Amino acid sequence: MAEINLDKIYSSFLLALEESHDSESLSDLQKEYLGKNSVISEQRKNISNLSDLDKKKFGKIIKDVSEKINTDIENKKIVIKRDKYENKENSENVDISIDWLESTGTKEHVISSVMNEVVQIFSSIGYTVAHGPEAETSWHNFDALNTPVWHPARYESDTLYIDKKLDNLLRTQTSTVQVRHMQENKPPIYIVSPGRVYRSDQLDSTHSPVFHQIEGLAVDDAITFTDLKGTLEFFVKEFFGNNVKTKFIPHFFPFTEPSAEVLVSWKDGDWLEILGCGMVDPNVFENVGFKKGTQGFAFGVGVERLAMLRHNIDHIKNFYDNDLRFLRQF
Repeated sequence: MAEINLDKIYSSFLLALEESHDSESLSDLQKEYLGKNSVISEQRKNISNLSDLDKKKFGKIIKDVSEKINTDIENKKIVIKRDKYENKENSENVDISIDWLESTGTKEHVISSVMNEVVQIFSSIGYTVAHGPEAETSWHNFDALNTPVWHPARYESDTLYIDKKLDNLLRTQTSTVQVRHMQENKPPIYIVSPGRVYRSDQLDSTHSPVFHQIEGLAVDDAITFTDLKGTLEFFVKEFFGNNVKTKFIPHFFPFTEPSAEVLVSWKDGDWLEILGCGMVDPNVFENVGFKKGTQGFAFGVGVERLAMLRHNIDHIKNFYDNDLRFLRQF
């Protein structure tokens, strides 16, 4: 009999809800069905007359009905509020071209999604996140990272400077965050630094003057290239899957020695380069005030590069066009 009463109560509530068209009537409805002297409260008082088994069963039914009523009222509040502003929009802005009330919700941009995933992978093995300014000094961006004044990366054709003396610039890499972190912290250090970087590149299918990068740094006692290799192989398998193979080939970066590029085996049998890495050059540690003999490794990966490989995207420009047909695929 108790369950039948609750079914009737909920059916009665739905009819009353359909007739409610403003917040005041919804408030009255909530008091009528869920308030101190409401019909639900009256039903709850009947529980004491039931057996222990029925008390548990009927108590759950009352709880479920109460939650459904609360949810239905909150949803109706949203509908009433939306209708209010839709009517306002239609009456006051008849020529408006954007549907501000589209109810598709929000999602992470594919770049943010990939960046957060990479950060999460490294966080799972003890790395923390470090951030720094996008407008940097030439010292943090180049000198501290063992990049001499004659290096091509320092040419105005490659770097976006923000003053005539070439002392300040838009950072070309998030390695600058590593420098700032080492200036303020002592080993052991395990950080990743995600963020936006800038280079004076012409836009083509794989290059953009603005893109995103994640750099990592590990500084600890007796850390070796073997630790670097194991760390990056773990990352690659976590991101691309256990069947992906990696290959390290020699390369040159001013701030690491020895240096390497990491390649992954791809579906067509080709090896694709995904990131650069190496043991931190002793000059970098000296520039930030670390003692002689400090050891560590660093690596850097382009977020757009990872996203393009995973999702088979053929042009980097797709990330920035704000074309919903593209963005909604992710």
